[in-house]
Parts: sequence; structure tokens; C-alpha cells
Amino acid sequence: MTNKIFAFANQKGGVGKTTCCVNLAASLVMSRKRVLLCDLDPQGNATMGSGVDKSAAELTMNDLLQNKATIQDIIIPQTPAGYDLISANSDLTAAEVILVKKQAQPVYLAKALEAIKDNYDYIFLDCPPSLNMLTVNALVAADAVMIAMQCEYYALEGLSDLVNTIKQLQETVNPRLQVGGIIRTMYDGRNRLAAEVSTQLIEHFRNKVFQTVIPRNVRLAEAPSYGLPVQLYDKNSRGSSAYLALAGELLRREKQALAKEKRQKVSS
Repeated sequence: MTNKIFAFANQKGGVGKTTCCVNLAASLVMSRKRVLLCDLDPQGNATMGSGVDKSAAELTMNDLLQNKATIQDIIIPQTPAGYDLISANSDLTAAEVILVKKQAQPVYLAKALEAIKDNYDYIFLDCPPSLNMLTVNALVAADAVMIAMQCEYYALEGLSDLVNTIKQLQETVNPRLQVGGIIRTMYDGRNRLAAEVSTQLIEHFRNKVFQTVIPRNVRLAEAPSYGLPVQLYDKNSRGSSAYLALAGELLRREKQALAKEKRQKVSS
């Protein structure tokens, strides 16, 4: 089993980060992988997009981070798409304030996830669109960062800031942290700027950029309002096909990485 923790992060909002997190989780479940999605955004969009009413949730990520409940207590099993969920709502803002005051607690989430990590092939952490203490806790807990981004000029500037943050955390509290992949979202190949930025990404980050591109798609945009991943909302849509392809590419990458790791152990 892979047992990999991915933080989905980008301090720029509206880039499709949560959409990536929800739909990639659903796609991996369709490949018979066990997935836990953790919502770390007080907006609770990943929670609502998973078919869970954020205002009705009894125990949320806030309760975990304020030490009011164990991680086993707050997991919601089997959302409609088949993955497990730790929900979030606006109460999580209070937890962030406490984390800021404590300052020395960026490892809290990492320690909590250790207790249940072996139960899942993948754990996804949907971060808020800012580099705050909630995001830092997620990056400290993660093995790798998934970066969803639109191919536009300002997105490149934000990407540079995030990569610098990842390097700082590598050097201090999480040496295993790396860029797991860059996902191009809301892509329109007819847009010349999008094509140019896409080319720059590939030139700079090379194989870190997923070959699969997530297109602009009406059905993909509609699905969250129904509390469903696009695979359950319209499995025949271009958006659904793209995320299934992305899941397949991720699984191939993970398989290749494991094979390479085994070869290195044998040769050493």
C-alpha cells in the first residue's frame, strides 16, 4: 500500500484546488484505492463538494486541532463518492488563531495523521488559499504538495512563493516534503497566454507537471453545487474523463517511483 499524504496548496484562490482534491479523490476510489480527504479550509468547500452539510457536522477538523476529539472520532466514513472525509466549517478559524498563538505546534496535524495513515492508500489535505498556520500544518504533515494552477501570469508569481515556502520547510521541519506535481486547471488551449504559461511551466518544472490537463468544463463547474464529484454528477463529461486520466497518471507515477526506490535499495 502506498500510504502517501498529499497537501493540495496554492495561496491564490479560484484556481481549482478544491475541485482537484475532491475529483481526484473520487477517481482514485474508482481505482479501488482507499482515500481520506481532510478539509483544512474554513470555507468548507471540500466538505460541501463531498455531499456533507458543513453546518450540520457534529465533529470537524476544528475539534481535532483544538484537542477536543481524536482523529478517529471525526472521520466521516464513506461519502457518496466512496472516500472518507474530515469536514471543516467556519469554526476552523478559531483553531487557526490558537495555532498562531502556540506557534510551536506545526507538527500537530502530522502526529494526528500518524494514527490512521496505514488505513489509507492516499490522504489528501485541502489547504486554504493562503500560507497560514493551517497550511503550514498540512505541509509539515505531507509527503508531497499537489499544486493546482491556472495557466496565467499572476499564477506563476504565486507558484514561486509557494515553492520557496516548500524549500524552507524542507530545511527545517519536514525534509521529505517535495513538489508532488503541478496540475494545469481550467485550461483553454485556444488561449495564447495559457499555452505560453503552460510551456514555461514544463520548461522549468519538467516532469513535475502532469501531462493530463483539466479543461474548462461546465459540468465540472456545476457538480459542487449538487454536493457531488463530477464522476457522480456526469460521468461522461470532459471533466470526469480528465480526472480519471489524472488519477491513472498519478498511479503510474507512484508505481514507477516505488520501482525506482526498490532498485536503489538493491544496488546499495
